[in-house]
Amino acid sequence: IRTGVTAIIPHQGNIFKKKVPAAIYIGNGFGKLAGYSQVKELGNIETPVILTNTMSIAPALDALITYTLQQEGNQNIASVNGVVGETNDGGLNDIRARVVTAEDVLEAIENAKDGPVKEGGVGAGTGTICFGFKGGIGTSSRVLPPSLGGYTVGVLVQSNYGGVLEIAGVPVGKLLGQFDFKKDIDSYADGSCMMVVVTDAPLSSRNLERVAKRAMMGLAKTGGIASNGSGDYVIAMSVNDGNLIDESKPFYEPKVLHNSSMSSLFLATIEATEEALINSLFMSGTTTGYKGRTVKQLPVHEVVKEIKKAKR
Repeated sequence: IRTGVTAIIPHQGNIFKKKVPAAIYIGNGFGKLAGYSQVKELGNIETPVILTNTMSIAPALDALITYTLQQEGNQNIASVNGVVGETNDGGLNDIRARVVTAEDVLEAIENAKDGPVKEGGVGAGTGTICFGFKGGIGTSSRVLPPSLGGYTVGVLVQSNYGGVLEIAGVPVGKLLGQFDFKKDIDSYADGSCMMVVVTDAPLSSRNLERVAKRAMMGLAKTGGIASNGSGDYVIAMSVNDGNLIDESKPFYEPKVLHNSSMSSLFLATIEATEEALINSLFMSGTTTGYKGRTVKQLPVHEVVKEIKKAKR
């Protein structure tokens, strides 16, 4: 068994009572992400966001419903829109065993905390494969200068996709001899990638969708191709305290950035997504899993050598 759960908590309060502006962008829709239609319709998220494997969407949703119903002040709630993303870790994990339980998900939610995030083959990234190397969880962030608002853009990814790996513009995958379509056009390149973008910039759901689209550009910069069988999804949220959605009040009066202020956030998203995806590879180790299959770690020292050689 090589699988797990990763939980992202938008804020420390009652998320259902104070929803966060949000958007979801579908880069390629070969996936089973839950909760999309209501986020698209209403432009907010009302639960923690869970990442896991493809066959564990159901227990994750069950856990989100239980968690939400048990929150103080939610005694009369009769509808919960849980958001659960997934990738298929069946290459290293006995995914048909469906070992993830609602209790596992609740434990992940309860143990989620602020601060540095563990990266690599942990949580929902335990069994993922990326560009033929061991994938996993990766994070990165950018902070805009004070002249542009000083806002932070943070990205967390679950990498499980294919293509031709590029790092810093160097075709590392080709140089290492490990890339999709190496033998023929029908060779395996499918997989998925979940990307979660969180910012404290005060953004509307419309502009959060624009931000989410830029995360796909970060994926493309790593050599990802959003292949036919890949579920590539971006969840974007604004956790600005002044813009949380309190439906107990008669009006929602957010203060949001103008469209003309978005470009710096777009760049920050592209850079942070690219870096988070690369970090997911650098921080993962060689892993042996289902049926004895071994997936090797990206050879960091060889990568550095190839990049230095190419930059001369």
